[in-house]
Amino acid sequence: MEIVLTKAELNEGTCSREWLETNGLGGYASSTLEMCHRRKYHGLLVANLQDPPGRHVLISKFEDSIRTPDSELFLSAHQYPGQSFPPGGLDLQEFRQELYPIFHYEQNGLGAIKSLLAIYGQDTVLIRYEILKMTFPGLLRLRPFLAFRGYHKLARENSALVWKVDALKKGLRIEPDSGMPPVFITTSIRGEFHPAPGWYNNFEYHEERDRGYDWREDLYQPGVMEIPVSRGDVVFVSLSLAPPGDELVEQWRREESRREEAASRVALNLSGYDQEDRDNLSMLTRAAEQFLIRAPGGRAAIIAGYHWFTDWGRDSLISLPGLTFCQGRIEEGLEILVHLGRHEKEGLLPNYFSEDKSENPYNTVDSSLWFFWACQQFLQSGGSRETLKTELWPVLKRIIRALMAGTSYDIHVNQEGLLHAGGRDTHLTWMDACVGGIPVTPRWGYPVEINALWYNALGFYLELADNFGKEDHSLKGLFTLAGRSFRETFWLGDLGYLGDVYNEEGLDPALRPNQLLAVSLPYSPLDREQAKSVVAAVRKELLTPVGLRTLAPGSPSYRGFYGGDQATRDAAYHQGTVWPWLLGPFGEASLRVSEDLQETKTFLLALLRQLLRQERCGAGIGTISEVFSGDPPHRPQGCISQAWSLAEIIRLYGLLKPEPGSF
Repeated sequence: MEIVLTKAELNEGTCSREWLETNGLGGYASSTLEMCHRRKYHGLLVANLQDPPGRHVLISKFEDSIRTPDSELFLSAHQYPGQSFPPGGLDLQEFRQELYPIFHYEQNGLGAIKSLLAIYGQDTVLIRYEILKMTFPGLLRLRPFLAFRGYHKLARENSALVWKVDALKKGLRIEPDSGMPPVFITTSIRGEFHPAPGWYNNFEYHEERDRGYDWREDLYQPGVMEIPVSRGDVVFVSLSLAPPGDELVEQWRREESRREEAASRVALNLSGYDQEDRDNLSMLTRAAEQFLIRAPGGRAAIIAGYHWFTDWGRDSLISLPGLTFCQGRIEEGLEILVHLGRHEKEGLLPNYFSEDKSENPYNTVDSSLWFFWACQQFLQSGGSRETLKTELWPVLKRIIRALMAGTSYDIHVNQEGLLHAGGRDTHLTWMDACVGGIPVTPRWGYPVEINALWYNALGFYLELADNFGKEDHSLKGLFTLAGRSFRETFWLGDLGYLGDVYNEEGLDPALRPNQLLAVSLPYSPLDREQAKSVVAAVRKELLTPVGLRTLAPGSPSYRGFYGGDQATRDAAYHQGTVWPWLLGPFGEASLRVSEDLQETKTFLLALLRQLLRQERCGAGIGTISEVFSGDPPHRPQGCISQAWSLAEIIRLYGLLKPEPGSF
């Protein structure tokens, strides 16, 4: 699907919209449409390194321009204290997102198109400059700004740092004496490099300022590259960790062809959908590929969100079906599942995988329960039951046994068959925000979705045990008991929905979306009338055009705006903030209880279309944000592109397909 923004549309929020190019390794290139960085995470060459480990902003940006004797057309911008450069901003005529981002500039008789492409499987970003208008021959001027720092940090002027800059036949090799790898900047047309080393100070990143972080950075520039150009010329520039090899034109063509072939495969599988839905799914599928990576060690993984998330256990498992199984990528999804299973420890899975060599944290109760659901989705999408028996069944057995025996964080099964987790100071569920070390949304004891997931895990375990000839009569009794106890513990008959968490203080009657899992999961502990009532209550109080609120607006703890510094954001993160990923369980639950399936499908399709009309040109072009404010106009916030936001929309689209089968 092609996304086009005209000059008039670009004038409305150009600096707040962002583009993203990824390389399948966890690295990326990204900035605003104005090519003016607003985040410390923005950069032209951001690489996911093995040594030093983690993602690093190596080349922050270019100051690139087309210059003739009487004019200069700038193709990027900077923000300094009290002023921007170039004065008056860029003259961006049009932005297009096709297979990659394309920028069209014109000013004072000069015109150029700039396109960017990250090469899949390589730490290489290509930039293509096409000279459209130029009366007299001129120069393409490239001034690289270098950061060479971890992507959570900021660079500061360091006169003691030695930069080794070597001229190549068509470019530069640059290496600081800081233990970072060298980078190579090469061009398809030979130019001249004019050394003028020095630091540029106080680049301002206003998103970091607004989020309460340090927001000014110093960047090093070694000089200026000048390439002679005339009207009609096309110049390719490579930013890479690899020494010059293939011709840049051929590299570009290969990657472009790979993307075209992938788009054609997707298009073949979209029959049955209306044109708008085909366009939406094409866009979502392309964005979904950004999250599937090969980590530096070679393992398959899922990045939870761009720009700052790594691979998280819970996020990976919730995202896995939409990113892989629903799109026929069974083996890839299985590989990720198997890897996660190998890290099971005492019935728990890692909350996230550390980027450095520190130990992975196991401070979550639901990741191992989502593992059961992901295995169910594997089978539903055509995965082999025999493969599951060989590769995953042993992990499922270990998890059940460990939870039954009791494990870390006071996670255990009580006499009523319910799963207990944590104490007053713990935050083990997905609503895990803390301020000053204190959970904002205390959910210790018996959270409703944890016990819905537990009931589903028991049901699936018994199903597999029967299939594999390993019948377990003791767990059948526990399954029945857990279902009865769930209804008795959580059902608020006078309100018609489920309480959110039960502990020694009683049942919290807050209306939250967590209860939807008791309806949407394959094994539900509720009767049909209870399930219908839950969906109706959630739809009435929590549903918005962009997802579900995490708390009903009538609650005293409701926060309708998400923004500000970290403490302010965390205080609102699960207290009314809207999450798009919850549309997956909401949609599936709605279909489960529907009295008129076609009417429900029509309603859900309209909801998805409305969301994607807004989001295709939202905070992140062609993707879906992490969260939105609870109050209208539901301003996008958090990560500009979140794995489970896309994955659950893709999965829900699959459930709404006019004929059976995945797309």
